[in-house]
Amino acid sequence: MKKVPRSHSLLLLAGFMPVAMMLQTACLEAQNAKSTKADVQVIRRSLPQESEKDRVNAWTVGLAGGLLEGAPIRLASEMARVVDDGTDLHLLPIVTRGATDNLNALLYLRGVDTAIINSDAFEEYKIQAPQVRSRITYLLNLFPSELHVFVRPEITNLQDLAGKRVNFNTLGTAAAYSGPLIFSRLGIEADKTFIPHQVALEQMRKGEISAVVFITSKPVDAFVRGRWEAGFKFLPVHYDSRFEDYYLPATLEPNEYPNLIKPGERVSTIAVSTALVAFNWPPRSNRYQRVARLVEYLFSRIDRLQAPGFDAKWRSINLAATVPGLTRFHAAQEWLDRNSWRAESP
Repeated sequence: MKKVPRSHSLLLLAGFMPVAMMLQTACLEAQNAKSTKADVQVIRRSLPQESEKDRVNAWTVGLAGGLLEGAPIRLASEMARVVDDGTDLHLLPIVTRGATDNLNALLYLRGVDTAIINSDAFEEYKIQAPQVRSRITYLLNLFPSELHVFVRPEITNLQDLAGKRVNFNTLGTAAAYSGPLIFSRLGIEADKTFIPHQVALEQMRKGEISAVVFITSKPVDAFVRGRWEAGFKFLPVHYDSRFEDYYLPATLEPNEYPNLIKPGERVSTIAVSTALVAFNWPPRSNRYQRVARLVEYLFSRIDRLQAPGFDAKWRSINLAATVPGLTRFHAAQEWLDRNSWRAESP
């Protein structure tokens, strides 16, 4: 056998190396492609199939709650815990710009079926869209938010606040929306500020602000725990025909504010209804059926929300309580009739 010179062997080997490398690269690419294809198949198997996606979404109800630090989103979260039933019902609380903006969310934002609103939110649509009330129904009157007009000693009545600095809390809160609206109905043109109430109360002590307007459920910690000099007080706001469309009569009691209201006295005021509402979906639609199922679960489990561990507001809720200016969601009225629930029920 003829011996190949060493130099020729090296040349042959050098010639074969690119081919071997190409073959190796091709094999690796084939393996990677196979591996990638297998990974994609695994991922596809792990994702819900179309029918499962439909099932997950079919009974999901979007709930516009409000600001993260507010009471409405807390109640929304607690409702979600109690009514949750896997794919059969999923209540999805949504953080928004505030309860006063939730009506916009319900009317225009995709995926929102229900919302927590203040009853006077409809004032914004009074001229541009007067028919908007027919598009909204209520499920539940959640709680009243009482008006607190807290003033310095030199202020003796509401008219004294004309031209004075009055704080209405930050934009997006009930006070920032309802407060100026109520003052307008009272005919008082104040110098409005919109800063956090904690800051405003300190400025009020120094005489830089004449009053603060709170619209929230009583009692308010700032007035229960705070220590105020003699003369700081709540001003009465009397309920009359100017407030019949959205508001309710209310009082502030001495047992609620013992440092500010003397025994045997009470301060008249008004309250804004905070309500759980829904879009007025056609009865045969899927969106209507979702909200109807929410009603069934929420109403039949209301006792769970009224137990210790949940917000105390639930214990004062009456399922049959009405909301001024709105019609009750048909499925909610059916549930009340079926269960013989009346306004005087606990």
